[in-house]
Formats: sequence, C-alpha cells, structure tokens
Amino acid sequence: MAKEIGLGALLGTIIFLAFNQVDIWPLVLLLGIGVMLFSSGMMARLQTGMNRKVDATATPLVTFQDIGGQRAAKNELIEALDFVLRPRAIERLGIRPLKGILLTGPPGTGKTLLAKAAAQYTESVFLAASGSEFVEVYAGVGAQRVRQLFRDARSLAKREGRQSAIIFIDEIEVMAGRRGQHQSHLEYDQTLNQLLVEMDGMATHEDVRILVIAATNRADLLDPALMRPGRFDRLVRVDLPDREGREAILALHTQNKPMADDVDLAVLARETYGFSGAHLESVCNEAAILALREGNDRITMAHFKAAVDKVLLGEKLDRHLSREELRRVAVHEGGHAIIGELVNPGSVSSITISPRGMALGFVRQAPDDDRLLQTVSELQQDIKVLLAGSTAERILLGEQSTGAANDFEKAWEIARRMVLTGLSSLGVVHEEGLSPEVLYRAVQEIIDQAQADVTALVTAHQDAIWRLADELLEKETLPGEYVRQLVA
Repeated sequence: MAKEIGLGALLGTIIFLAFNQVDIWPLVLLLGIGVMLFSSGMMARLQTGMNRKVDATATPLVTFQDIGGQRAAKNELIEALDFVLRPRAIERLGIRPLKGILLTGPPGTGKTLLAKAAAQYTESVFLAASGSEFVEVYAGVGAQRVRQLFRDARSLAKREGRQSAIIFIDEIEVMAGRRGQHQSHLEYDQTLNQLLVEMDGMATHEDVRILVIAATNRADLLDPALMRPGRFDRLVRVDLPDREGREAILALHTQNKPMADDVDLAVLARETYGFSGAHLESVCNEAAILALREGNDRITMAHFKAAVDKVLLGEKLDRHLSREELRRVAVHEGGHAIIGELVNPGSVSSITISPRGMALGFVRQAPDDDRLLQTVSELQQDIKVLLAGSTAERILLGEQSTGAANDFEKAWEIARRMVLTGLSSLGVVHEEGLSPEVLYRAVQEIIDQAQADVTALVTAHQDAIWRLADELLEKETLPGEYVRQLVA
C-alpha cells in the first residue's frame, strides 16, 4: 500500500510541474524505475502464491480398524475403493471408474480419518489440502494450484512406485460453492471450473489412478455440476455414532489408558448421547488428565463422568453465588430432574449446581435408546422438562428468574417444529402458507397445554423438589439414582 501511495504522489507531482513548465524528464525516468520495481515485486508475490505446495505424504498409517462407530460409512467407502484396487476387472466388465467420493456429516465424525484409511486400504499416496488454500486475491492462482495438485499427485505416486493416489480436499464448500454467487470476484468460479476439468480428464488408462475424496458439513452449498455422475459419484454420509458406535470409539481411545475396575464403557456410551468421535476422544483425554491431577494411577468411572460434564459444559468456574442464588439454582434444577424422571423414567444421569461455562446448573439426560424419530408424546415430554425449572421457581419460591431464558427458547423451537411437521391441532401445514399470527397461536397452544401439565406435576411433588434442592446445596452434585429414589 505504501508503494502505491508513493507512486501516485510522484505522478501527481510530475503533472503539477509539467503545467508549470518545469523539466520533468528526470522525474519521468524515476517514475519508470519505480514502476518496474513495483511490477517485479507483484510478479514475485504472485509466483510465490502459485507455487505454494499442499501437504503431500506417503500412505498414512491409519486403517479402517482404527476408526470406530462408522460401520455403514466404512462399508460404503470400502466398496467404492475396490474399483481402485481392481482396475482390470472394471475394464473387463465395462464399469466406469469412480472419480470422486464426497464425505458429508457433522464436524468431528471422522471424515479425515476415513480418507486417510482409504489411502492405506488402497496403498495409495495421500495428498491433503483445504478448500481455503485454493482461493486467493490474484486471479488464476486458485486454478493454477488445482492443476499443480493433480500434477503433484501423479509425480509423487510415480516417485513412490505406487499405482494410485488419493487427493483429499477438506472443507470443499469454500472453493466449490454455487457459481454466480460472487459477483465481484470470479476467482472462486475459475477455481471450481479447473477442478471440474481435472476430474473430467481422469481415466482408467492413466499410469496413475487418481481418486478425489472431499469432505464437507455443508453439502447444500456445493455447485450442482460437482455432484453430477462422473465427478463425485458417491456421497457417503458420516453421521454421529449410535450407542454401539460410541462404545466402540471409547474402546479404541482407552486402549492405552489404565482403567479402574468400575469403568463401564457401555454405561458411558449411554450417557454420551449426541457426542461425536472427536468429543469422545476428548472425554477419554480429559478423564486421564483428571486422574493425573488427583495423583491416581488408574482412571475411574468418576473421572469419566466428570470429563463428560467438562466436555459438554466447560471447566468449573470460580463464580461464587450467594446462598439465595444457589438455593434458586437448586430448586430450578430440581424441577428439571424430578419432572424429567416423572415423564421419562430412568432418563436423568446426573444433576449439579456447580457453575460450568454459561450454565449455573445442569441436569444431564441419558435416554435409553438413541432416537431417530420422535412422537408427539415424546416431544411434549421434552417441552415439559424444559418448562419445569421455571415452574418450580414460581411455585416453590414465589417468582421466576431470568435463568430460564434458554429453556424457553428450546421449548418454543420444539413446539414450532411440531406445528411445521403436522403434529399440532392445525394438522398438515406448509410454512409458507402460514401467517405469523396463526403459527404463533398454534405454538402458544402447545406451550400452554404443557405448562398446565407441568404446573400440576410440580405442585404435587413439591416435597421431592425441596428435598432434592436441600441435598444439592449440601453435596453440589448428585447421581440420577438419588432422583429416582425420591420419585419412587
């Protein structure tokens, strides 16, 4: 920027002196030299950007056995990789080889690990890049990097004596979004066009077979041309693991850790509903850190449960609440826990009033089974549990507080989803055909009905909530078994 300002000032000075009939040729010569130096610097910067190398390694030491909880994704990926392993068979049968595989799913589910395991399975060289590496200010740099990436894949495979190479592009939506959305910058479109051309040019008769594996958690942003047959032929969904998958992942991450006899991975898998593989790895790591902090030689179940809370909510805070505030938090969380056990027995795993992250207290739920679908009654139960905290404050303490704001937001979203999925008194509806007033009244009707039921339940179980709150004030954290004893 300083060079541009200097050259502009020099040019302005020359024009001013020319109008005043001063000899400007020495300044013109100086300006020419400055332009040459500036241009050479720009070219050097541009050349440096084009020649930037992506990470290229030999076959990673990761196998499919090292990845737990993704049985369906692994099976589908292995089936696709067999086309790379048996080129003669697919030529004999006239099968068009797969050129690209798209891994899509939430963050932390193991998409990168699957790509590395694919390279190990096919004994291919492995090149990894991120979508952001192909987008630059200078026009043409991204397209040049795409060409260089495919050239590097072929040359590295030949140098390693391999017959195939796998190119892995993470966060591909950055470079392969829908064309035409960037009105002021065509660099994105040029980069995507070059990727499409490179994938079209791959054939079975090449000395090096190249397979492109990409990962994204926003497949809806990708350009349709990239998803047509002949480019990314397979879309492999890498979802959050189910209970069996979580147990398998926990077993993998605890292989090298000394565990106490009370550790039950099946129970731990049940209590980590909704965790990804990355979350579960963090749980095992945090449990080991807690054991080290306490000077224990083995990791106990208490360490694992504390690690789950830490990963879910964050570290304990040094926030000191007054006695009255702690009592209110205990009543609030007691309402959640008691009503949770009443409407869904066995669902409460633990309850605490120890501040973590943004939460002053927390009731951790552990459903019996992972739910892919929810019925009307199950959704209504979730709303009742969310409303129970503020209701307990109002009935037992005389007034509510601002601590239930997040509960209300979640309850409203569940009720809204019920309306839009045809589970309300309106029946089957379409969001675009609903006026805001009608949608509001339908959601409010669901909330009001749940609130009436929760008010009756809290009123009938005030003694249990008081006893639970008093015990929480003394012990701070309680297991779900204590809540179930109070309800029984």
